[in-house]
Amino acid sequence: MPKHLPAAAVQRVVDGCDQNTQRGQRDHAILLLLARLGLRAHEVVTLRLEDIDWDNGQLLIRSKKGQGLARMPLPPKVGKALARYLKRARPKCSCRNVFVRTIAPHSPISESNTISGIVRKAIKRAGVSAPRTGAHVLRHSLATAMLRRGASLDEIGQILRHRDVDTTAIYAKVDLDALRPLALAWPGGAQ
Repeated sequence: MPKHLPAAAVQRVVDGCDQNTQRGQRDHAILLLLARLGLRAHEVVTLRLEDIDWDNGQLLIRSKKGQGLARMPLPPKVGKALARYLKRARPKCSCRNVFVRTIAPHSPISESNTISGIVRKAIKRAGVSAPRTGAHVLRHSLATAMLRRGASLDEIGQILRHRDVDTTAIYAKVDLDALRPLALAWPGGAQ
């Protein structure tokens, strides 16, 4: 079973960032990318300034190890958080990565573990009990919430950019109510 957080817990995690600090604005934008778009930690790390198409409301997502590019819609709340971070909180530096360290030298965040650390701290700060605390728990939470709202596995696979339908099929296990009618009756009746 994929480890996930209930939608209300995800919202508490995202809302728990202190929007009055540079770090809080940065982390809020990162958490929204993970929670609303289902980005992987390495996709957040590799996001570059030129990957944001403000005119068309899209993001260019780079797959791991350069295996491909994908365009995703930029939801208004995510775009607003990114714009706020870029205008008000991102330290001035010559690097093209969107997310940089808040403490000098302002180098790019270059490790997926850093993104998972941001998620771990946000979960703890929100007082949320989580089965897992890395960045991927927000991706699983998005997929689970989509399934519970009636999205098909194909739709979830498209949003998560899965190459193989079997990868998305793990989310079918989450919807136990939908699976119950498919279960065969135990021979001899229930015990």
